[in-house]
Order: sequence, then structure tokens, then C-alpha cells
Amino acid sequence: MDAVSLLTGLLLGALLATAATLGVVALVARRRPADDGLDPVHESLDHLHRLLAGMERARATAHGELREQMGTVGQASSLLRQETAALVTALRTPHVRGRWGEVQLRRVVEVAGLLEHCDFVEQPPSTNDEGAGVRPDLVVTLADGRQVVVDAKVPFTGYIEAVQAEDAAVRSQRVAAHARQLRAHVDALAARRYPTAFRPAAPFTVLFVPSDGFLTTALEAEPGLLEHGFARDVVLATPSTLLALLRTVAYSWRQERLARDADQVLEVGRRLHARLATLSGHLTRLGSALSSATARYNEAIGSYEGSVLVAARRFDDLGVAESPVPAPPPVEATVRTLRPPVPPALGDGRADPPGWGQVAEP
Repeated sequence: MDAVSLLTGLLLGALLATAATLGVVALVARRRPADDGLDPVHESLDHLHRLLAGMERARATAHGELREQMGTVGQASSLLRQETAALVTALRTPHVRGRWGEVQLRRVVEVAGLLEHCDFVEQPPSTNDEGAGVRPDLVVTLADGRQVVVDAKVPFTGYIEAVQAEDAAVRSQRVAAHARQLRAHVDALAARRYPTAFRPAAPFTVLFVPSDGFLTTALEAEPGLLEHGFARDVVLATPSTLLALLRTVAYSWRQERLARDADQVLEVGRRLHARLATLSGHLTRLGSALSSATARYNEAIGSYEGSVLVAARRFDDLGVAESPVPAPPPVEATVRTLRPPVPPALGDGRADPPGWGQVAEP
């Protein structure tokens, strides 16, 4: 609207200047009716008239566009007001409020890196030590097998009314009501005795508050609310604090998996070592058998040369045989034995002494 006022002022100023110029021209014309020197003035006035007409059209166009934009902003504001009212009305409904808390809780758990049905279970039914059925929103399993119960159903009707209040006194009353509602919910959660329904379980229950503002506003009216919850084994956690807790749980699970994998690697190494020892025994016995077979073969060759080939060579000397009997050569080979282990004194990565563990060539 400031731009429109400025444009209107400029237009009025131009009109006044034009009127003054026309009055001066009329006065001069009355004094000099036959003077033709006023033609340039008439041309300037015509140009000024056209310029003013163009400015008026531009002002009307800008005013129309501004009015259209203001209408669009008004419609968007009205729609936003309606959607906000619908959201507030929905959050006043208990099951909608509880569902929103469950969604926020699941997002925090997913960001923490936990795995469904492995590190946590959603809404598992159970029975406490008094025989009452309970159904928490989440049960997180720790690496040592213990469980942590998390509940996300937090009332915050008083908080919504406090935000909507325009009077400071009314806001203070609504904030105090919100703190009382949260305190009463802590007492009700402690009465459910969740840790007795899930064994083994941590001796406390986590009350998940979906927004940091809910807890901060309640602490303004009742600073001892956290201590009140701790005294009843109820830990109030916002998304930021619960994320830190679940990150710690996820880290413990990763360490547990690494330790379990290390145990499996150790077991596989032990089995491999036992099998290598068995194979080494087989190779040692096979080498001994080869050495014995070589010795027996050479002994047979010696006996064959000393007793059989002597008579066969007599046939060769008498010319009876067509070709001489070939003499099989002896086998001169050494079977290589396995290299003995490095002595403990030299098992620190230093080089072996010369000739250690080597087999002489035949």
C-alpha cells in the first residue's frame, strides 16, 4: 500500500503541474492571441499528457496485481489457519497423539541404527508381577540380553493450550496444567510396573517425550519433574537424549557382534590348525614310505645285477640272445622333509640362521 500511495502522490503532483502550466499558457494566449511561438508549448503539453496517461495505466495495472497478490496471501493464510486448527484438534485426540509419539519413537530408533526384531520389538504384550496385562510401545534389547521398556504416550493438551494463549496469566496456568499432566502420567507409568513384565529387564522405564519443547515447558513450571521421575524409576527422554541412549545400545550390539565374530574366527583357526597338523603327519609318513621304497628298490637293483644279470650276460657272450638285457638304473633321490618350526628364541620376526630348516640337494 505504501507504493500505491507514493504513485498516487506523484500523479497528483504531475496533474497540479500540468494545471499550472495550462493556466500560464492560457494567460499568455489572452495577452498574445496571434503569437505562433506557443506551438512548442502545445507539443510539450501533449507529450506530458501522454506520459501521464501511461503512468495512470501502469498504476492501475500495478494496483490490480497488488490486489490479486494480497488476495492470494489472504487465501493461503486462511488455509494455513484451517490446517493448523485441524492439526491442533487432531492432537487433542488421545489415539492420534499416541500414534504421533509412536512414529517419532520409531524414527529415533531407526536413526540410532537398531534392527527390528533383533535389537528392539514394537508393542510386545506381556503381564507384570501383579497379573495385569501391559503393552509398551517399544522394548529395546541390550547386548547382554537385558531389556529396556520405552513408552511414548505423553499428554500435552496443556502445552497446546499454553501455546495458543495470548494472555501471560492464562499461559502460566496452562503451562502449570501441562506439568501436572506430565507428572500424573509419570505416576501412572510407574504403577504399570513394566520392568517386572519383561525379564531380564533394566530397573527403569523410559518415558519418551516426542518434542523437546514439551519437556522444557513442563520444567519451567515444575523444575523437579525429572527427579520425581527418577524416584519412581521413570526416565523422561526427549528425541535428542533417547537418540544418545539408543546410539550407545547400538554400539554395544556392534561390539557384541564383533566379539562373536572373533570367537568364530578363533574356532575356525583352531580347526584349521588341527587339520594342518593331521596333514603334516600324513606327509611325514608318506615321505618315510617313499624313502623306504627307494631303498628297497635300490636293494632289488643290486640283487638283480649281482645274480640275474650275470647269467643273462653269459647268453650275450655266447651269441644266443638277439639283444643284450638292459640294466635298470638305480634311483638316487632324497625325499625332502618338512621344515621344522622356528625356535621360540628366534620367533620374533628376525631372519632364520643360515642353513636352518633347509634340505641338502642330492
